[in-house]
Amino acid sequence: MPTDSLAYSLYVPHVVQVAARAIRIGEKLGMSKNQLQFIEEAAMLHDIGVVKVDAKDIGCIGSLPYMRHMTEGRKILEKEGLPEHARVCETHTGTGITKKMVKDENIPLPEKDYIAESIEDEILSYCDLFYSKDPSRLWKEYTVKEIRELRKKYGEEDVKRFNDWVEKFEG
Repeated sequence: MPTDSLAYSLYVPHVVQVAARAIRIGEKLGMSKNQLQFIEEAAMLHDIGVVKVDAKDIGCIGSLPYMRHMTEGRKILEKEGLPEHARVCETHTGTGITKKMVKDENIPLPEKDYIAESIEDEILSYCDLFYSKDPSRLWKEYTVKEIRELRKKYGEEDVKRFNDWVEKFEG
């Protein structure tokens, strides 16, 4: 991704915002130096798969559907020898995507669960919900209330998981 591209100008602020929030939460929870380092690294890399997708509104000129940034990010980071960071790429979207959702909603992903596995994964998924790569929202943080409203379209279980994260990470 060229440093003078639209994609880069949106990617970097987004991942820095996610990283800053995630580190604050990790510190508040008393996480170790190693956990905090992982959170920072994974936050900076969680959307790396966008280089493979077609999302011209954010400057991405690949050929795959946007949701594939999750699986493509995993492939990129696994190839680089970062399997735990790769897992974050694949599971960071929303409050998680189930195999049933992939099938029922025809999401362009292989049929499997894409759910945060560790507390670090959960923190990164949670923090990602507060920030957009949309140029019109890049510098506007979503509120908890706005996120709750946005998550309603994914069902009660999704909103419950988000509310559990709010309690766990902000409470």
